[in-house]
Amino acid sequence: MVIRFQRRRSFADRLDGPLPNVRDVLRFMWKEKSRATVLDRRLVPLHGGPLPGVEPHDVAVTWIGHATFLLRAAGCRVVTDPVWSTLIPGVPPRTSPPGLAFEELFPVDAVLISHNHYDHLDAATLTRFPRSTPVLVPLGTGDWFTRRGFTDVRELDWWGSTTLGPLRFDFVPARHWSRRGVWDFCRSLWGGWIVTVPDGRSLYHAGDTGYGPFFAEIGRRFPNIELAMLPIGAYHPPWMMRSVHLTPEDAVAAAADTGAVRLAGMHWGTFPLTGEPVLQPLERLRGAWFAEGGSGELLWDLAVGETRVLPR
Repeated sequence: MVIRFQRRRSFADRLDGPLPNVRDVLRFMWKEKSRATVLDRRLVPLHGGPLPGVEPHDVAVTWIGHATFLLRAAGCRVVTDPVWSTLIPGVPPRTSPPGLAFEELFPVDAVLISHNHYDHLDAATLTRFPRSTPVLVPLGTGDWFTRRGFTDVRELDWWGSTTLGPLRFDFVPARHWSRRGVWDFCRSLWGGWIVTVPDGRSLYHAGDTGYGPFFAEIGRRFPNIELAMLPIGAYHPPWMMRSVHLTPEDAVAAAADTGAVRLAGMHWGTFPLTGEPVLQPLERLRGAWFAEGGSGELLWDLAVGETRVLPR
C-alpha cells in the first residue's frame, strides 16, 4: 500500500527565508570547520543496560541518539529517523554508539521519517527493516522506500494525518529544507510528527528545524503535548545555522510556544555536524530552561540509551 496525498515537483515555496548560499557553505567548510572544537566522545552521557519493560498503558520514550527515538505507547513501538550507522556521508564518524542494539527494537509497528537528509534518512539502517514495516514519510519521499521494496508507505503533507492501530500520526511544519543529491533540491517535504495515544496525550518529534511561528500553531492544534523532542545541536556558527537549526535557547522558546509539558533535547552528542563543544548544547539547554523557571523534573535531559515513562 502506498498512500500519496498529492504530487508536486518542488517544495521550495515552503522555505521560510533564504538558506545559506554557496559562498556561506565554502566559508563554513574552509574557515569555521577548521576551528571547530575537538569533540571528546567520552563526555557524551551514556545509559547502559537492556531496554526496560513497560506496561501496555505506559507511554515510554528511549533516546537512541541524534534524532532517533523508540516510542512505546498503547502496546505499539514507533521509531523516529532511525540511524544506526557509524558513518554517514559528509560528516565525521558518530561520537556515541546507538543507545539500543538494533535487534532490541522489534517488533516495530511504524517508522517515522522527518526529511531526507542523510543524518535522518539512513539507507544502511532502513534496509535492515522488514519491508512490511509501515513507513510514514513527507510528501515526495515515498518513492525512495517503494524502490527498496517497502509495501506500506504513507506520504503526508503538513497537517495531514493517518492512523496505525490505536495511534494517530500528524505531520506538522518545520523550518528546514531537503536534498540528498545534486538535482533534488526541495523535491521532497520536511517536517515533524505528532503521535497521539488513545487517551488524547501527544508526543511531538520536531525532526530538524529552525525557529518559527509554526510552533505556536502546532500548540493551538494539539493542546495536549506531553513531551516535545526538539533539536538543540548543530547551531555553530550561528550566521550559517540559525535559519535551519534551533539553538538550545530557541528550543526552550519553541517548547513554550507549543505548550508542551516536558522538553527532551536531541540532535546533539551523536554526529559532529558543526563546531560547538560536545556538551555545550546540553549545558545551554539546562541554563535556558531554568532561567525561564522550568522544573527540573520536566526537563528530560536524556542520556543516550535512557528511557523515561510519562506519568499517568
